[in-house]
Amino acid sequence: MATRAYRPRLADSCRRFGVGLAHVLYGVKTLHGERVPKDGPIIVVSNHVGFLDGPLVFILTPRPLRFLVKRSYFSSVWGVFLRATGQIPIDQNSADREALTAAREVLSSGGGLGIFPEGTRGSGTVQTAQRGAAFLAQATGAKLVPVAVLGTKGAGGRDSWPKLRAPLRVVVGHPFTLQKHRGVPGRERLGLATEELRSRLASHVDEASRETGLTLPMAPPE
Repeated sequence: MATRAYRPRLADSCRRFGVGLAHVLYGVKTLHGERVPKDGPIIVVSNHVGFLDGPLVFILTPRPLRFLVKRSYFSSVWGVFLRATGQIPIDQNSADREALTAAREVLSSGGGLGIFPEGTRGSGTVQTAQRGAAFLAQATGAKLVPVAVLGTKGAGGRDSWPKLRAPLRVVVGHPFTLQKHRGVPGRERLGLATEELRSRLASHVDEASRETGLTLPMAPPE
């Protein structure tokens, strides 16, 4: 498992190196980083529009995060790095019990988890959300921290990168906890929680776009 190969010191070193490199290549800025709780379990949920979203949130969030990452990436050239920095492989569009168990262990120890609820890169406006983040928040009581990533998609297709020195922003929103919906059956309760998460993250992304002046691509999700 990736969790067994986790090397926290290496992850911290990678974060520091990544911050320096990001500032050389792009006009990177984190806004409202003080909103991230300093301790206790948190789930950072972010929109997803470009390949750089994951690396940026990983290096620029004030607390270390361990992300749920598509399992196929672990068999690529990035696999060793992903395992060493504690990322958790997950089979998307399925109830991956191994991944969810590993994620719950991170949260039960008071750590930070990173999730892109949209599940894949798209418009970044959070029109849809998968249920994993809401499930973990309900199961552990972890606070949710919405994050908007802006400027990471280039002018080309799905895999295009932003131009060098382009402005990139990671905007942290206010932490929140999900409503409990007592007396509602479990499946319906999870659906309501997922919609609440989706709506609040989408609203934060919209506010962050207006605050920074950086707009998201107008095309529908790919």
